[in-house]
Amino acid sequence: MTYPFLSDEWMNAAKDIRAKYADQASKVTTVIRMNQVITDVPFGDGTVKSYLDTSSGDVVMELGELDTPDLTLTTDWETARAIFVLQDQAAGMQAFMSGKIKVQGDMMKMMAMQTAMPQDDIAKQIATEIKDITA
Repeated sequence: MTYPFLSDEWMNAAKDIRAKYADQASKVTTVIRMNQVITDVPFGDGTVKSYLDTSSGDVVMELGELDTPDLTLTTDWETARAIFVLQDQAAGMQAFMSGKIKVQGDMMKMMAMQTAMPQDDIAKQIATEIKDITA
């Protein structure tokens, strides 16, 4: 079954996938606490606030906001989906260069995210399963 990216159902299904591999997943060694404001969302009121937090060593992505983020990233839904689900680095760079991504806070943390996330077989399996549940 597929769900719209960042919907409540998608967040729960993605969390279940991460939990399934929690004992096998590599730890994230860089602490990144990022709020995300996603605009032009095709459901709800058109905006979703979520966050990504690696301070525990695990990738935690939830709806809501962190009180003290390192940075806040604002972009549209299609761009966020391309970056976070499709893992399209080129789309992310192009969106940043064209002003579709706005960053407030520690830009170095955003840059560190590219190399901080594990790229091993388990991380790739998690990414594939999350991609498969995404409408």
